[in-house]
Amino acid sequence: MLSNDVAALALGESCEALLLTPKARVIAPMRVLRRAEDDFLLLTEPELGETLRDQLLRMRFAAKAEIAVEEHTSTLVFGGTEGIPTEDYGEPAVEVLDADHEPTLDADALEAMRIEAGTPRFGREIDDRVLPAEAGLVERAVSLKKGCYPGQEPIARLHYRGHANRGLRVLVLEGDLPEPDAELTYGEKVVGRVTSAVRSNGGIVALAYVRVEVPADAELDLGRSKARPLH
Repeated sequence: MLSNDVAALALGESCEALLLTPKARVIAPMRVLRRAEDDFLLLTEPELGETLRDQLLRMRFAAKAEIAVEEHTSTLVFGGTEGIPTEDYGEPAVEVLDADHEPTLDADALEAMRIEAGTPRFGREIDDRVLPAEAGLVERAVSLKKGCYPGQEPIARLHYRGHANRGLRVLVLEGDLPEPDAELTYGEKVVGRVTSAVRSNGGIVALAYVRVEVPADAELDLGRSKARPLH
C-alpha cells in the first residue's frame, strides 16, 4: 500500500514512504521503522494518525494484519545519539521517541533549517494540489522497482515519460512575512507561490513552488518586494 519498499528494511532500519490516492496525491507522508519481523511503526504528523489508520484498514483486504494508532513524543536530536534518522534539516539528526530532553532550539530556528534544507511539510508544501515529483518526494520516499501500490502508475509515467512542471526552491525574501500562497511573478507572469516562510538571521527564508522554465538564478517579484535564490 505504501510507495517505498518497506518489506526490504532490516530490523531497526527505517525509510520514508507515502500513502497516496490512485491519482498520486499524498494522503500521508511518513517514516517507517521496522521494529520486528512483523511489526512496523509508521511515524506521521499527529493530525494524520487516524487518517492513516483508517485508510490502511480500508485497503487491508483479507490480509491478517493488526493496525492501530500509537501516540509517542518525538524529540529531534542533532549529533551522535541513537535514534531514527531524519534528513529533514540539512544536518545529521535523529528522532528519539518518548525521551525527556530539554529543547535547545526554538520552533523558528528549526523551521528555518527545514526551509533551507528544502524539505516539504504536510499542510504547507504537501497537499492535494501537489504531486510527489513536484515536492521532491520521489527521490526520498518512492521505490520505482517495487510492486503495485495506489498512485504508482501516474508516478512512473511522469518519471519515465515527462517531468514536473514546477519544483520547490529556497528563496530569500524582502519586506514582511508573506501570506500563504502569495504569488510570485517573473516579468508580468505568475510563476509560483510561497508555501512556507520564517524570519532567520535578520531576513526571511522561504520555500516556494516555481515553474521549471524560470531560470534558477532569477529574481522574482513578490508584490512590491523581491525574492532571490538562497544560494
